[in-house]
Amino acid sequence: MKITEAYAAHVARDVFFWAWPLVNMYNRRLAFSKMTEQRYVGPLLEAPLNRLTMLTDYVDPEERNVACPNQDVVYGLGMVALEVSPVVVQVPDFGDRFWVYQIVDLRTDSFVQLGKMHGSTPGFYLLVGPNWNGQVPNGITRVFRASSNTGLVAPRIAQNDTPEDKRAIQGALTGIAMYPLAEYDGRMKSIEWSKLPKVPGAPPGEEETRWVYPEKFFDELPMVLADAPPLSGEEACYAQVLAVLAAAKDNPKIKQAMIGAAKDAEEKLVNPLFQFRNYGQQLPHHWSTISNESAFGTDYFTRTAVAKSNILVNSPDETKYFYQDFDASGARLNSSNRYTVTFAKDGTPPVNGFWSLSIYNEHHFFVANPINRFSVGTKNKDLKFAADGSLTIYVQSDAPTDAVQRANWLPAPKGNFSLFGRAYWPKVPVLDGTWTPPAVQRVS
Repeated sequence: MKITEAYAAHVARDVFFWAWPLVNMYNRRLAFSKMTEQRYVGPLLEAPLNRLTMLTDYVDPEERNVACPNQDVVYGLGMVALEVSPVVVQVPDFGDRFWVYQIVDLRTDSFVQLGKMHGSTPGFYLLVGPNWNGQVPNGITRVFRASSNTGLVAPRIAQNDTPEDKRAIQGALTGIAMYPLAEYDGRMKSIEWSKLPKVPGAPPGEEETRWVYPEKFFDELPMVLADAPPLSGEEACYAQVLAVLAAAKDNPKIKQAMIGAAKDAEEKLVNPLFQFRNYGQQLPHHWSTISNESAFGTDYFTRTAVAKSNILVNSPDETKYFYQDFDASGARLNSSNRYTVTFAKDGTPPVNGFWSLSIYNEHHFFVANPINRFSVGTKNKDLKFAADGSLTIYVQSDAPTDAVQRANWLPAPKGNFSLFGRAYWPKVPVLDGTWTPPAVQRVS
């Protein structure tokens, strides 16, 4: 059927927006498909498909593959290709330590509940694709079925800032592993992550590694849509997109019209969502949050906004996120000013796990500072509470001269910056909105 270039551009603009996170994940998988061993490349983790690699300490501040990293947990990372093989995920005994395994599909929706807050026990967990009908071997604790064959696995294990805890966590980390089902023998495998090869990486850039290109988008889209079958109600949308892709196959003018529309959508629709202030549920004092993270369904706007600004978020009952670009007056946070964030007595985030307040530059990454501190919270054992029980965090670029203020100092990077609150294993007041973060007050 003959269609117009204008119609093809209309469809292309729409699909570029809602499929942007899926193509992002697809290209991350392509990157991992080229990896041949578990190793460290500069600040980054590498692992072949269906395996993962763990860090042994907080993420390096120079990391630029995933925006808004944190220094609250020790990360691991791996991509799965479940059409190649089901995958076994090992969970060692973490004792009383907070832990959660983030495992998401091609849509960045979680299909696994695996963590301390879920009452998960040590053992072996099996990840299978949507069409797998094999036999589950003895000893598998639970099977999780993904809606797509592509997925991402990211263990997150809590660590505090003391040298003692950084040593204590190492034993548990060796028991984390992921491997194809054929290698499962019912016995826990152990990996000494500190002994993996380490090679230099490319110099870090300013912004997140780019994963989505309008010029390549429509060449990759058929594979992406085949791996992520339509959700209920999306069937007609998929048919519309596939019809336009078919028309563009042998028609360069239609293809160029679609690419032009994708570039326009990138500039006008997707890129603005990098700014936290442009989406989310609006809270007091200019904070914002979302409540459907990792369960976006057909909420295309929020899925793409999160994927653009801080992709790979946990479910709300695992971690609740709070975003801030402004001070209490509504002015953009900037290092030329000094700010305070004061939690009243018993007013820090109500959690079963722990909480943190991180700081990012205008590109949503860490920037080196004199005290190597990029977040404050439960992990910091030297924070100073006031006589009335309140806790004030001092957010500024220069070091406070007062000893108490210096203990509570969160160094600000040059230029505009953002604050990012995390409540791990949040209690009901965080989940239902009864508790919200305090204002960011400009003091000078």
